[in-house]
Amino acid sequence: MKFRVLLLGLFISILINAQNSFELTNASKAVIPFKFINNLIFIPINVNGAELTFLLDTGVSETLLFSVDNKEVKLANVEKVKFSGLGGSKSIDGLKSERNLARIGDHIINNSMSLYIIIDEEFNISSHVGIPVNGMIGYHFFKNHPISIDYAAKKITVYENQDALPKKIRKFDELSISIEKEKPYLYADIEMTNEKKNSKLLIDLGNSDALWLFPTLIKNFVYNRPNIDDFLGRGFNGDIYGKRSRIHNFYLGKFKFEKPITSMPDEFSIQHVNLVENRKGSVGGEIMRRFFVIFDYTNKKLYIKKNRFFDDPFHFNMSGLDFRQDGLEWSEERVKIETQPSTIKMNEAYSPDSFQYKFILKPVFSIAGVRKDSPADKAGLKKDDKIISINGNKASDMTMEKIIELVKSSEGRNITLVIERKNETLTLGFTLEDPIPYQD
Repeated sequence: MKFRVLLLGLFISILINAQNSFELTNASKAVIPFKFINNLIFIPINVNGAELTFLLDTGVSETLLFSVDNKEVKLANVEKVKFSGLGGSKSIDGLKSERNLARIGDHIINNSMSLYIIIDEEFNISSHVGIPVNGMIGYHFFKNHPISIDYAAKKITVYENQDALPKKIRKFDELSISIEKEKPYLYADIEMTNEKKNSKLLIDLGNSDALWLFPTLIKNFVYNRPNIDDFLGRGFNGDIYGKRSRIHNFYLGKFKFEKPITSMPDEFSIQHVNLVENRKGSVGGEIMRRFFVIFDYTNKKLYIKKNRFFDDPFHFNMSGLDFRQDGLEWSEERVKIETQPSTIKMNEAYSPDSFQYKFILKPVFSIAGVRKDSPADKAGLKKDDKIISINGNKASDMTMEKIIELVKSSEGRNITLVIERKNETLTLGFTLEDPIPYQD
């Protein structure tokens, strides 16, 4: 991390905190293109002149900054703070910075952005996403304006007010939400086997899974079978572990989803989370991406209309592998050059100098973890193995998104990895197998 702090102190302004929001300038609406990777949305934000990328996460109340790589971000009015959230440990140290200038495109500006800086360099989601990610933004992006998310077109539209919303909103389904502790919640029906239970869920765009449920907070909870013990992700306080399985049905308004994959963090992982009253879990990006959605925090409404992803099956990473990108390295490529001689003499062979070499920065991928008893585990793959190729394709020519799509693709598909382990090259193969098929 590289930060330049202009002034250390405990300067806090109630007025500044109240103004910490994005505003539209000289426009009734503004469009933001986004990157969409593994059900997560990433938007560009310029902070104090530095071009950064933020994860759009309704599950965070404050705007977080971390992992700015070699970029210089000037910050002022800084004080020490502590964070708590999902993960095992109680809290981590950080900083808070006031009065920062943030811009998104030409028409969206925040003149008094507050930033919470995570100084633990191990908290870095970039390696698991495959692109540089510098922070997370939630409530302060959504709080003042209706926000539409078009997952199919990969664009966000910020509207000045409800009157600026397009007339087509009449064709959307309207759901009531509550904003509690600066996060959005709704009620939906969870059907574990054959009984619907109306449950309060956080709408969590920063969670790539379909659903999370908290077993310790649900009376008489019984895990569906089959289920597996798995690494679920990383929170502010460390790694999150629990179980995964499928439930019978999930209902969001009039919409029904059959056999969605559900993650259930263990009690240790949520012990330091300050949960709102009656919350039972979260609905994440794997569900939300199936809709054109409009958030209206001011009027406590969520509008949804199904899109072309609605009927997609709920696929699971059937390899048992967790991947990471270990930065970039120079790769030498031989490039053929087509040339024609100006003259060719009779009986003279033409042998042009038709190749040259160029060097390109390409990603390096490795294995971050292996689920016990998974196909990859049984094949002998191990944590920290460097991936050379997958199914004959150079790993350096792939993206994290493509790798994840491959291991989620279809049960029965054969996967062959060439890996490097302690200067030894190994070829290992396995077959994708769904470890949690739903059983009545």
